[in-house]
Amino acid sequence: MAMKSWTPAELLQLSGGYWSACALHAGVKLDVFTHLVEGAHSSPELAARLNISARGLSMLLNALAALELLVKQGESYAITPFASEFLAKTSPQYLGHIILHHHHLMAGWAHLDEAVQAGGPIRPRVSHDQGEDERESFEMGMFNLAMLLAPRIVPRIDLSGCRRLLDLGGGPGTYAIHFCQHNPQLTAVIYDLPTTRRFAEQTIARFGLADRVSFEAGDFDNEEIRGRFDVAWLSHILHGEGPEGCAAILAKAVAVLEPGGMLLVQEFILDDSHDSPLFPALFSLNMLLATPAGKAYSGRELFAMLAAAGLSDLKRLPLELPNGAGVISGTVSKHK
Repeated sequence: MAMKSWTPAELLQLSGGYWSACALHAGVKLDVFTHLVEGAHSSPELAARLNISARGLSMLLNALAALELLVKQGESYAITPFASEFLAKTSPQYLGHIILHHHHLMAGWAHLDEAVQAGGPIRPRVSHDQGEDERESFEMGMFNLAMLLAPRIVPRIDLSGCRRLLDLGGGPGTYAIHFCQHNPQLTAVIYDLPTTRRFAEQTIARFGLADRVSFEAGDFDNEEIRGRFDVAWLSHILHGEGPEGCAAILAKAVAVLEPGGMLLVQEFILDDSHDSPLFPALFSLNMLLATPAGKAYSGRELFAMLAAAGLSDLKRLPLELPNGAGVISGTVSKHK
């Protein structure tokens, strides 16, 4: 891979990149984009509707226009088609939840040097200890991401012989829902913490699948998983654990699979050198900030974990996914 040729200007743009991110986060948090879907507004008009400072809002709107998420027309601001689709709450493609999740992570990232020095987390895990707003941003942020990826992943996985799917740590259950939509013979169980139930049941109801997708509360870190399944889907849960924790989770998942059953793992996968792709390498730092032992894993490490759990016929599915994401499958012995 060719080494990037940096310039001082590019380095400083990278260093100050959080300015743009913070402007986006503020626009989403203040719900500016949703209000502009109805039509263009001047800064004083919109400030009155939002009950905030016209001076501050004018500066924010100008920055969002400079980012080409808004268009300034005289003294009024209009939303772009892209922002209308992805940044307005009225759109089914709304990505505001994951953007607010990123916003909640920023305070921890400001202390990355301390986490590197300590070698461990300096903030609690969102799904366990944070407030309701942050928990909602996390859970529904996972929904946002899964809604983008599930249509690309699910049709490429043959589950025609499967009847029962376990969505382990499935949060709002987006993948379970998509798998059931694509496989009419399939039913699914979302297994996650009790705090996730509300988000999962709302999502299940939204897709009209309450008769085929259910939620079961449990802590797979500390409890055994209940039930029997033909396929287990583990999407972005192993990176929250060290190797020993991953081994324990995989053993529990394999234990509830029928002979010949399939286990599917989705993760941000590092190259074996661990220094690329960029997103999984940065994501490992996110896990350093949030977990005692979690990190992004390489394909070699994930294959070794699945083999140690007793799975065979291991393969990485031929999927082109963003941010270094990949799906690895394995099969339980038919003589289990």
